[in-house]
Amino acid sequence: MTRKTAIIAANGGLFDAYKVFNIATAAAATDHEVQIFFTFEGLNLIHKQGNQQLEMPAGKEHFAEGFAKANVPSIPELIEMAQDLGVKFIGCQMTMDVMGLEKEHFVDGIEVGGAVTFLDFAQDADVTLTF
Repeated sequence: MTRKTAIIAANGGLFDAYKVFNIATAAAATDHEVQIFFTFEGLNLIHKQGNQQLEMPAGKEHFAEGFAKANVPSIPELIEMAQDLGVKFIGCQMTMDVMGLEKEHFVDGIEVGGAVTFLDFAQDADVTLTF
């Protein structure tokens, strides 16, 4: 039986993106079925322009050098890795409507759905995380 990992991405900073995509790719690489529900600021993580300029938390700028030295993939690279591993991205329809955003504003391959869409998957997930 396939294990399932359900992730809610509700925050939109650089560290949030690394948490979400590192966990998602690790789970998918170990044969978990993974879905990420992006809502509110979390939509920044999959926004075509937004994910190119995610903010480093104030006072943490010194991490930029560490990311470079450690050859940590960029967020767009992690998004591609996650999708290549079969991670399903769901953009929150309600949040998109509130913010006036369309599916075209986001990376290719996302689904748009409501909380019920995600809850159908998450109800029997082995791991459920929120970032």
